[in-house]
Amino acid sequence: MPKIDEKTRKKIQELREKINYHNYLYYVLDSPEVSDAEYDRLFDELVELEKKYPELVTPDSPTQRVGAPPLIEFKTVKHSLPMLSLNKATTEEELSDFHRRVLELSGLPESKIEYTAEPKFDGLAVELVYEDGVFTQGSTRGDGYVGEDVTLNLKTVRTIPMKLLTKKASLPKLLEVRGEVIMTKSELEKLNKEREKNGEPLFANPRNAAAGSVRQLNSKITASRHLTSFVYGTGQVQGRKFSTQFETIQYLKDLGFHLSQDMKLCKSLNEVKDYYQKILAKRDSLDYELDGIVIKVNDFKLQGKLGELSRSPRWAVAWKFPPQQETTKIKDIMVNVGRTGALTPVAILESVRVGGVEISRATLHNEDEINKKDIRIGDTVLVQRAGDVIPEVVMVIKNKRTGKERKFVFPDKCPVCGSKVERPPDEAVHRCTGIACPAQLKERISHFASKGGMDMEGLGYKFIEQMVDLGIVKDPADLYYLTEKNLLDKMERMGPKLAQNLINAINKSKNADLPHLIFALGIRNVGEHMASVLAREFESLDNLAKQSVEDLTSVYEIGPVVGESIYNFFHDEKNQKVLEKLKKAGVKFPEMSEFGSMGKVKTTVTPLTDKTFVLTGGLDSFTRDEAKRTIEEMGGRVSSSVSKKTDFVIVGKDPGSKLSDAQKLGVKTIDETGFKKMIGR
Repeated sequence: MPKIDEKTRKKIQELREKINYHNYLYYVLDSPEVSDAEYDRLFDELVELEKKYPELVTPDSPTQRVGAPPLIEFKTVKHSLPMLSLNKATTEEELSDFHRRVLELSGLPESKIEYTAEPKFDGLAVELVYEDGVFTQGSTRGDGYVGEDVTLNLKTVRTIPMKLLTKKASLPKLLEVRGEVIMTKSELEKLNKEREKNGEPLFANPRNAAAGSVRQLNSKITASRHLTSFVYGTGQVQGRKFSTQFETIQYLKDLGFHLSQDMKLCKSLNEVKDYYQKILAKRDSLDYELDGIVIKVNDFKLQGKLGELSRSPRWAVAWKFPPQQETTKIKDIMVNVGRTGALTPVAILESVRVGGVEISRATLHNEDEINKKDIRIGDTVLVQRAGDVIPEVVMVIKNKRTGKERKFVFPDKCPVCGSKVERPPDEAVHRCTGIACPAQLKERISHFASKGGMDMEGLGYKFIEQMVDLGIVKDPADLYYLTEKNLLDKMERMGPKLAQNLINAINKSKNADLPHLIFALGIRNVGEHMASVLAREFESLDNLAKQSVEDLTSVYEIGPVVGESIYNFFHDEKNQKVLEKLKKAGVKFPEMSEFGSMGKVKTTVTPLTDKTFVLTGGLDSFTRDEAKRTIEEMGGRVSSSVSKKTDFVIVGKDPGSKLSDAQKLGVKTIDETGFKKMIGR
């Protein structure tokens, strides 16, 4: 065994300190100072030295994060101070009750009460123990009094420091830190894709994935799951005293822990309520799951005075967000027919409240999705709704099956018109072959009149259903031939004022711009973004209609499937007749040049010309549409996902997974200030 000199010892220590520092910058502050290659060189050098001198390997070395040999079972750990659960509030009234009790028990005026408010992460609660600044033990919350020893697994979580920073803060002899281990939404998506490929059951949500990953007997599996953590408080501390929760959090930040940047000190109950709304508003844009906010009395002396109940403190409460996942039962499965003839199976559910909205239906997408998840009529299922997304079935809870559940068989005839149903090769979707299918007509007209299309304000789906059922509208162009008398004579619940408003809205839509007109036509595979691309590239509908498939697919972002759809649409005789009918009705077929700067920049080269941009996070000076329009006006392109072809990712507040995608692919990122400089503002 080679002899160890002082120089080697010092070198190993320096490498560990450098690697710990760069881990902190990368994983906690998200602000790396060195390239991945430079970091790898430092890490590899440490690995080689530790191989050469194994007696110098320490438990807190950065090399010990990769996982250890599998355990037979977890040992138990008794928490020195109980990890209490929190009482919950689901309404403003319940929050006000909590505040009232704090005032009554404290005997203080309202002006003397301060609260801290922070996001409530939906993961696995853990306790981390540090002795003289070194991580020595990690455990799960368990029942609050006794948890499981998961030290080896928690060492693999990069945001958990193996050794605490000492530059800004003095180290206590003993420090117990409480926090939450989570898996991000983007990591869950990658993990589930891998599990699906391997025929393994999928995780229903990030919380289940995080809990399952931390409780692996093989820590190498945990290391492969890319977990992260957020800390929110302490247990027992020896050698340091704190007077407030806010002070404690700042101290933990100085020691190198990963904390939420959204923690706030609130001087009143109204500030707490404003904070709740702010976090709720951005909940869906975050890459991690939140299920509410946690509110704590800031002053520790006051916390002591308020005391605790048997399993929860009187000085804290969790104000929960409306749930985004719930359990319910599938009563039946029916099929909807869309404007393109696509048949979509829909689960009819026992009504349940999800995300603050009562839902009784959830999309099942297609036959393959039903088979993959083994969904049956009568099943108990987990459903979810995030933001404005249509509710969907996440998974079947199979241990609730009784044997009475029935498999769903896709119809071979359209449930609306009785025409034959076909499933085209290489597609997951069944389609109705009926040309005059009323369901398609209603959906096509609804799409045509929608905000993204011709924007006929007030023309809702119920009116469209009546118009089609009564036979007064047989294609989108018929809308422009409606009269007030027409509507009043034939439509139910139609008064003179409403009829006039509808006619005015229809007439106003005759002047829609080119991107909206293209989108309104309902060309298969052409969404709002593609409609803008087509408008910018071809500048008029007549010019677009003349293009061959080869001409279309030569344009960036237009592939063979989209090119074929566009060509087929404009070479269909029935569609040609509808277009001619629209022209005769006075619908303007505009050119992009008529809209000034909306047109394609041909002669002026700008810093954005032929560059591809991706937007992530919120911008202060632009809405997402304004930023997108500005880029396109200056000759650039906007894409919805990051790839090697992306030139810039514009990063705003609270960016999503696109930022990490850009970092992995080495795509250049710029902030809002950089974007403004680029466009000359």
